[in-house]
Amino acid sequence: MKVTLDYGKTGLDVILPADRLVAPPLTIRDAPPLNDPAGALEAALRNPTGTPPLADLARGKGTACVVVCDITRPVPNALILPPVLRTIEAAGVPRDGITILVATGLHRPNEGAELVELVGAEVAGNYRCVNHHGKVREEHDYLGTTEAGVPMWIDRRYTRAELKITTGLIEPHLMAGYSGGRKVICPGIAGLETVKVWHGPRFLEHPKADAGVVDGNPVHEENTKIALAAGCDFIVNVCIDGKRRVTWLGAGDMIRAWEQGVAFCRDAVRAGVPEPCDVVVTSCAGYPLDTTWYQAVKGLTGALPVVKPGGTIVLAARMAEGLGSPEFRAAMEDYARNGRYDRPSDRPTCEMDEWQLVMFKKVLAHCRVKVVTDGLPADVLRACRVEPAASVEAAVADALAGYGPGAKLAVIPKGPYVQPYVLGA
Repeated sequence: MKVTLDYGKTGLDVILPADRLVAPPLTIRDAPPLNDPAGALEAALRNPTGTPPLADLARGKGTACVVVCDITRPVPNALILPPVLRTIEAAGVPRDGITILVATGLHRPNEGAELVELVGAEVAGNYRCVNHHGKVREEHDYLGTTEAGVPMWIDRRYTRAELKITTGLIEPHLMAGYSGGRKVICPGIAGLETVKVWHGPRFLEHPKADAGVVDGNPVHEENTKIALAAGCDFIVNVCIDGKRRVTWLGAGDMIRAWEQGVAFCRDAVRAGVPEPCDVVVTSCAGYPLDTTWYQAVKGLTGALPVVKPGGTIVLAARMAEGLGSPEFRAAMEDYARNGRYDRPSDRPTCEMDEWQLVMFKKVLAHCRVKVVTDGLPADVLRACRVEPAASVEAAVADALAGYGPGAKLAVIPKGPYVQPYVLGA
């Protein structure tokens, strides 16, 4: 069977043995894209969920901060931003009082042509667009410490704005259940000291810190508290289909509007298999999510629910920017030298980007990993404790041979955008 995996900007065609597939490719459920997403957005700005219309919230305000996700998230900012900005300007917010803040979290900044790609030429050329710098403490305000001991440092360009607006994409998230809503504030515009604790082992190693889980998930609960402390007047969130067309759009209260989107997303992204599989082929959803090994871990954790213990995940990810941040590269090199990925779980914090290793440890404890990429050399992959493969076909053939003639296979072309599960489990 020919299947196209999301890989970089081009995709990757692979041939898989149809007789071994336990189910058709696991995909996002077909949901009709909105016929008129621009019209739907205008209507949502006038009739939001749980708040007054955006124009009413904007009246009398002298400053506004509009937060957008960074380049790793395919949010349709060119659709969202112009109507939002027109609305608040028409309500009296002066253009020179508006800041577009890129929620980089602790990722690198998005600048130049990449910034234009992110927000659109109209916005990039006519509005103040700035990046969040999570490691620069003096750019943050301290809002206190949560009951769970997380210090709240949030970008002061947001906390000091009179009108606070966030945008985002709702999709499964490997730690926080779902992205969007509160997550654009924490970790999106939170300081390093906040994220080190919030992404510490005592949160991430909780069994409910997982994709698709909200109730009882301490990662979700804690960043919701932090976002509420920072304040948010209005959100605009979307869901997209496999072709990145808008299938749902909501606006208004940070919690109520987001929960509506989560309900839609949950129904659309769940895909079942009749039994756990020996081998699962997956991706990290292609560009912009599969640019680094740091991000590609999301493709691995996303496949775990349908992999047998001791099974194999075959991951195809472009990784054009290599391993990731300098901190993540250093952590990987340290782990490679020591030959282990375990660190004491009783520490209150993780060092920067080490939290992705905590999640990766869950993968390695469960199964083997084979990786197909043209972004990292074989010796680097081996140092990451995964097996390099020349092609998906070769990796699958080798893995299936090791499990015998009855071995079963599943494929998730869009990786972590799909939430796989075992029927009846």
